[in-house]
Amino acid sequence: MFADVAGSTKLFERLGDLAARDLLAHALKLMEQAVLAHGGRVIKTIGDELMCTFPSNVQGLHSACDMQQRVKDDLRLRKELVALRIGLHHGETLIEENDVFGDSVNVAARMVGLAKREQIVVTDAMLRGLTNYGQFRTRALGATHVAGKSQPIEIIDVLWQHDTANVTTLTRAVRVEDPTRAAKLDIRFRGRVLEMHDLSPPFLMGRDPASNLVIEGEWVSRNHAMLEFRRGNFVVTDRSTNGTFVRFNGEEELRIHRDELHLRKDGVISLGQSTSRTSELFIQFKVV
Repeated sequence: MFADVAGSTKLFERLGDLAARDLLAHALKLMEQAVLAHGGRVIKTIGDELMCTFPSNVQGLHSACDMQQRVKDDLRLRKELVALRIGLHHGETLIEENDVFGDSVNVAARMVGLAKREQIVVTDAMLRGLTNYGQFRTRALGATHVAGKSQPIEIIDVLWQHDTANVTTLTRAVRVEDPTRAAKLDIRFRGRVLEMHDLSPPFLMGRDPASNLVIEGEWVSRNHAMLEFRRGNFVVTDRSTNGTFVRFNGEEELRIHRDELHLRKDGVISLGQSTSRTSELFIQFKVV
């Protein structure tokens, strides 16, 4: 399990170094308590993030829910809008000098990267590994590609909030299928027509000849931006120096820089320059 404090950088900007550091230490202490309370072990703290292991899946899931609840219930953290993102995966690891390594660790790290504020994201393997009924409500988020995996994996949102009776709904821990129809993204560039689907691998754009879409321009970075399907949406992620500009038809232009944006309906993407200046290098898209 990986658990981190969402938006901790903004805490330092808003509160100052000493106050933010003290607040994060308080949050990490609550998180560690939730790990130990459910038989887990904190492997290490990486800045504002904990890396933990558990003897069983159900203990890890209970700990994740407990961790979210402790932070939500803490008046000091709630006042400063502190929230957690948590990701879990089940699998074998390599243990070396009180640290853990391996494919399962990488997948768990990807799960926390996919999670939003106050969210717990787990893999299908995490639920399939339960040995009994868990006190968890879940929601399918679809399939996503993970670095090092040839096939996409199913990811699931664990709905940890307690109901009014302070008891979570009981559901059987089985594989959750995404009931939505297959998603498709149409991409057009200089007469070329390309398609992405919900199970397509990430689509790379930039000056690098190895990119799926090579775009020459001194304002375009080698590995400028990426398109992928995550959490039920096509997402464009900027990795560039100059940013990526997106304009949905009929709306104002948006600029993202080292950030991501969900694509909806149709519009254009421009790498490195405003959509008002680079019409010959527009990437047209349409979510179908």
